[in-house]
Amino acid sequence: MSEKYLFSHWLNLFCQVTLAGCSTFLVLATPTITNFSGSKLLGETAISQDLQAASFFQQGVTRYNRKDLQGAEYAFRQALQRDPSLGAARNYLGNIFMEQNRLDIALQEYTEAIRINPNLSEAYYNLGLVLHRQGEKDAAITAYRQSLVIDSTRVAALYNLGLVLYEQGQLQEAIAAYQQVINLDSSYANAYFNLAIALQQQGQTELAIANYRQVLQLDPKNATAYNNMASLLAVHGQASEAISVYRQAIRQNPKNASAYYNLGVTLYNQGDIKKASGVLKRAYNEYRQQGNIEQVEKIEQLMQQIAQKAGQQQPQASQTATPAQSSDSTSNVVQTPQSNTPNQPETPANPGDVPVSVEPQSTSTSPGQ
Repeated sequence: MSEKYLFSHWLNLFCQVTLAGCSTFLVLATPTITNFSGSKLLGETAISQDLQAASFFQQGVTRYNRKDLQGAEYAFRQALQRDPSLGAARNYLGNIFMEQNRLDIALQEYTEAIRINPNLSEAYYNLGLVLHRQGEKDAAITAYRQSLVIDSTRVAALYNLGLVLYEQGQLQEAIAAYQQVINLDSSYANAYFNLAIALQQQGQTELAIANYRQVLQLDPKNATAYNNMASLLAVHGQASEAISVYRQAIRQNPKNASAYYNLGVTLYNQGDIKKASGVLKRAYNEYRQQGNIEQVEKIEQLMQQIAQKAGQQQPQASQTATPAQSSDSTSNVVQTPQSNTPNQPETPANPGDVPVSVEPQSTSTSPGQ
């Protein structure tokens, strides 16, 4: 692909993007800090033939890593005055503006970085982050894929590509992206987590459970993974293990209203009305503290049902479904990633950065990260 074509393509893309949008998004996290050795940076990478430009660039990197964004911006602009061909400096400026949530300016800087250096994988990746956050998902997919054309091992681009493909309803493609992430980095807990969710959506329960188990080997404190896996176990007829796993979720997060609710439903289905009642009361209190009136009302209805059965002394577990089957509980069983943190996947990339794992991608209630 020629430089002229790439510049024309991305200039057109830039002009078409709606800059005002800023939706909640699960791909951004705190920027990765990379420590560069000055001699390595100047001696090995030969960032510029202009020594003064190279020196300012080095200062910019140092200040950026120290979170001195204002000082970093000044240094990068000084470097660009002396050497306008420094695409890496434009990429860093884009990162600075992204951290400040000035997405329209970040988009311009990444687009300019690509114009200067059409082979800068980091800039395409970062452009994808901005477009994704602005809701330009098709354009984000294109940017992530172009980043991967240049560097097929960029795990962050593969991971975020999986996220946006999932959001676009392209489950099979998302699954393939997450599997590639895992092939490159078998310790990436978030990739297993999101892969499990996508498999769950496709009805591949056993494979989803296997991937949740892998998440928990890598991240034993992931309460959401325990909760999700337990719900699948319950649906799969493995109620005893499901109960145990729900309790693990609660141990990791004692305020996990969803886990209390699903545990209560499962206990009730097993005929243990007394324990079910106590657990559901805890779920009721947690949801009430959260202000989740809809769930509070659902639990009230279920508690009335339990009270009637307790009065009859004839508990019939068959009248209440498992968490994934009941209309009272489907909103509590995570089947899709949620935005926020969850969490939050990948970060703006700098030249030379190695993508790192991030915090859990999803929580337990709504579609997503």
